[in-house]
Amino acid sequence: MGRPLRLGIAGLGVVGGGLLTALAQAGPRLQGRFVIAGVSGRDSSLARTVDISPFPWFDDARALAARPEIDVFIELIGGAVGPAKQAVEAALRQGKAVITANKALLAEHGHALLQLCERHGGSLAFEAAVAGGVPVIGGLREGLAGARIDRVSAILNGTSNFILSTMEAQSLDFAAALALAQAKGFAEADPIMDVSGADSRHKLAILCGLAFHCLPDPGSIRMAGIERVTPLDIASARRLGFRIKPVARLERRGARIEASVGPALLPLTHPLAHVDGALNAVLVDAAPIGRLTFSGPGAGAGPTACAVLADLINLLDGAQRPAFGVGAAQLTSVLPVASNAAGRHYLRVQVMDRPGTLAAVSHELGAMGVSIDSFHQDAFSQQRASVPIFLTTQLCQLEALDAAIAAIARLSSTLEPPLSLPIAFDSTPSPEEG
Repeated sequence: MGRPLRLGIAGLGVVGGGLLTALAQAGPRLQGRFVIAGVSGRDSSLARTVDISPFPWFDDARALAARPEIDVFIELIGGAVGPAKQAVEAALRQGKAVITANKALLAEHGHALLQLCERHGGSLAFEAAVAGGVPVIGGLREGLAGARIDRVSAILNGTSNFILSTMEAQSLDFAAALALAQAKGFAEADPIMDVSGADSRHKLAILCGLAFHCLPDPGSIRMAGIERVTPLDIASARRLGFRIKPVARLERRGARIEASVGPALLPLTHPLAHVDGALNAVLVDAAPIGRLTFSGPGAGAGPTACAVLADLINLLDGAQRPAFGVGAAQLTSVLPVASNAAGRHYLRVQVMDRPGTLAAVSHELGAMGVSIDSFHQDAFSQQRASVPIFLTTQLCQLEALDAAIAAIARLSSTLEPPLSLPIAFDSTPSPEEG
């Protein structure tokens, strides 16, 4: 056995502290095979759950990453720019091995980082960046290397999933469910990255790189948040045989890829419809193997540290592979998104209760070629000045629906922008597939 690998660890928050704890309790596959040669964080004097006094302290993560005695730089700072990016680049320029849990960095700069790896002989591993302790990165990159992946369907954000599950189970509105998520530690004080879909969009971009060897600009992926979903929407979806879940989707459609993140109606028969609480799940449909399901805790100190340790053990065992399964020259950055994919949708339109309102809404949909499949209005809302109209559409083009929604929003009787949610995994074939 060679000399122990010398680790530099930057970022000593929940995940970093969990990693130090896990390393202190290392099993036989790690014992005697590493030393911690330096750590870096925001402030060495902060109270922590783990003792960092035995390790050399670096105020600047970039200085730690550049130290010649460091073999493996572990980045747990987070963020697509600033110290995290600069430190990772510094390590890669010296040909070091880098392990990171930073989904934003990988989604926005993954192609450039892979080029640095190849140019200087380093390596990049990121099992912890998507779905925490669920081994989906290695599953896609190695386990399905010989398969043709056609669809990836996932719940990638435990905060959003917990909020929607709680809204349904306890009949709470969004604000109350968010407060409960924050009280339980499932949501940050500023939850915007989670509830807006931005966190899931970064993760989906990474999965796209692994599944389709295309790492897109995350901004090109259609995104919606869960903030406007109400208990009425959840009840209406259930009445129709669906549950509302925060769904991230990649699907091959001929030469194009459909990519989207946001709340969607799932049939009660779909496996993701029963993934509740803060759990993550990733379903992969691939030929010739069929469907694989990865599920488990997607965040937290223990699961994320476990994923980092898996990358470290692979390094120790000499199992180094291209970060996205292919070289930089084979990893395109242009995603041919099927932005006008056909599908069915659920709409909620909050309107003034006056004659002709439903006819006006129907007219705007029909003018864009969007046909109504079903209509519902709750009985308790009758005789009120403001009422919600619930609609589902027949198969329609997304651009046509967007145009119809914009027109409905301009009606004098419409009180707020309509809420539109896709009906995912619908059995009705699209024109491209039928």
